[in-house]
Amino acid sequence: MEELGFCGIDCEKCPAYLATIGNDEALREKTATEWSKMFQRDIKAEDVLCYGCQEREKPVFGYCSQCQIRICAIGREALTCAECSDYGCEKLTEFFKQIPKEKERMDARHEAFVKRQQ
Repeated sequence: MEELGFCGIDCEKCPAYLATIGNDEALREKTATEWSKMFQRDIKAEDVLCYGCQEREKPVFGYCSQCQIRICAIGREALTCAECSDYGCEKLTEFFKQIPKEKERMDARHEAFVKRQQ
């Protein structure tokens, strides 16, 4: 089953998600070290805990709980941003500038959504 974030990020390729789902302490440690350097902040192995962006009851990784795209999609009750009537909004456009591959995936998903609505 595909585990996508609201923005199109593939959770199944995210080391925090993989470490959590697989209960992989070595991956948790490695990810904490890499992300501490990447984001220039202290991230501990126990912080690397995420059940995926779509999760409402279990923890998601630190920033994800504050992500404006996620908060918006939950408020709109959208499966992903591609199924939102405001697809292509400013929040999403700015995000896609950083990660264009997700835009390709979400554009295709949005196109399929529009066709289903006709």
